[in-house]
Amino acid sequence: MTDALWILILALLSAGLVFAFIRLARGPYLPDRVIALDLISILAMGFIVAYAVRFDQPNFLDVAIILAIISFLGTVAFAYYLERRV
Repeated sequence: MTDALWILILALLSAGLVFAFIRLARGPYLPDRVIALDLISILAMGFIVAYAVRFDQPNFLDVAIILAIISFLGTVAFAYYLERRV
């Protein structure tokens, strides 16, 4: 891929990260903030995968998978917490 495409990919991921942080700061309710944190972890996985593909480092894909598992478990734990709270 060309360098311009990689710049576009990283710019879109960065814009998504900025908007997710805004939602995290402004979110009026706790579920809004948790979803924003989940989105931030997904975007972090996107950065890791983009780096792994760009620089031919397949070892970083394992890091992205581990981050996905941890993020999923955190979301499930929060859903369990909300279910018990109500």
